[in-house]
Amino acid sequence: MLLSKDVALQTAAQLLKIKAVKLSPKEPFTWASGIQSPIYCDNRITLSYPEIRTFIRQQFTAAIREHFEGTEAIAGVATGGIAQGALVAQELGLPFAYVRSGKKDHGLTNQIEGKVEAGQRIVVVEDLISTGGSSLGAVSALREAGCQVAGMVAIFTYNLPVSIKKFDEAGCTLITLSDYDVLIEKALATGYISEEDLAVLREFKEKF
Repeated sequence: MLLSKDVALQTAAQLLKIKAVKLSPKEPFTWASGIQSPIYCDNRITLSYPEIRTFIRQQFTAAIREHFEGTEAIAGVATGGIAQGALVAQELGLPFAYVRSGKKDHGLTNQIEGKVEAGQRIVVVEDLISTGGSSLGAVSALREAGCQVAGMVAIFTYNLPVSIKKFDEAGCTLITLSDYDVLIEKALATGYISEEDLAVLREFKEKF
């Protein structure tokens, strides 16, 4: 679910402006999974732009206050959600922890770094949702630790049908600042892509 259409359009414009999101329907990118994709997203770039970084922090904070009343702690998903999560926790005056993709193979073998407590109401912060697997892995780790995961906030989601299904099955509410559909709408309106490109981009999403 989008925080609001206005915020979604503003976020999309910012991501396109700084090239955090790149669209290339004719020469697709190769994701780590091997998938050939007409879109590539690296929201970590937003951290290098103070005004955009501040905007994201403020909108995340607004989303948490509006949708997740009674939040007691913030958890970031490693690695993209760590910096954004820490900024949000600072803004809200709440404890912060982050969740690795798996347990360390040395030391204390922690998967959750930082202090969380059983029964604690936590909101998870993520930068990007693709298929949803790694993001929901963090939710599972927190639940296994006895935490109550109120939901998740993210900068952007590809809105892939597979990820929507996974979040529904996990019973995890997801609030995003922008998504794939709004972004390609904005890209068309600004002349970044053509109507022909739009058809390719829409077809790609439905493969999942």
